[in-house]
Amino acid sequence: MKQFLIFTVKTLVLLFLLLVVLDFMYTTVYLQASNRGKIDYVYNSKPRNYDVVILGSSRANNHFVTQLFEEKGLKSFNYGMSGGHLFEASLLLKLMVARNYSIQNIIIETDLNLSNEDRSDAVASKFLPYLHQSTIIKNHFSEEDDFWQLFCIPFYRYVKFDASIGFREMYNSFMSKPTNTLKKGGFYALGNKKGNMKNDIRALKPIHNKYYEEIKQICATNNINLIAVMTPMCSNTKGLDYFEKANKIYPEIHNYENAVEGDQYFSSCGHLNDAGARLFTRRILKDFF
Repeated sequence: MKQFLIFTVKTLVLLFLLLVVLDFMYTTVYLQASNRGKIDYVYNSKPRNYDVVILGSSRANNHFVTQLFEEKGLKSFNYGMSGGHLFEASLLLKLMVARNYSIQNIIIETDLNLSNEDRSDAVASKFLPYLHQSTIIKNHFSEEDDFWQLFCIPFYRYVKFDASIGFREMYNSFMSKPTNTLKKGGFYALGNKKGNMKNDIRALKPIHNKYYEEIKQICATNNINLIAVMTPMCSNTKGLDYFEKANKIYPEIHNYENAVEGDQYFSSCGHLNDAGARLFTRRILKDFF
């Protein structure tokens, strides 16, 4: 029995040491990466200067054409992240400020993402390789239910979020294999192939969102002009009064829900195609720049 206990303890100690080594190896690779996605592109960067930075979900990523800003002489980048929530947008902005980015204007897509304060695991997990190196990231995650496990158990975060930061992503980062995420100034154009052209958002309820409040405070503190917008939805959407409800909570958000009309401009009910995005971006440029 004694020998069995000794063997068990040794095995557990070796397993723990293996997890520590693996955690160190993975983290070291991610600390060198800067061409895989928008999070490592910011985290491992030096100061940058922008006239316009775009933040938000896919409804920012697919809707603001960086090229059109650049043609107006506005140095810009679209940091919208598909599947992202305001949780991640706020954290990304905190990292930009910490890296001394000079930003004149921020366009933040704040519409459907106002309805929750949850993190998006698919996007938020990409911050986790830097959890022990960054006080900003640590503090941002500190109120999450699984923070203790993520922070204290070696290699746990890489196992739990294997699909986004596991072996395959670590290997591609080690090989410096680029993605198309950073091309076209971060803008991702959708095609004309129609997805779901009916939508129902009646279950969504806009709330007083603490992460949007964080973004507003960061911009005020750093003299950044914040332009908050709600982006277009197709006319087949049920529950379009959501946008009016959001405006009652936040009157400063500019409602462009019906700024682009016609199914020919949509790839799906909630996302413009390339032609629709260009039409919408020109409207934004005309109204604000």
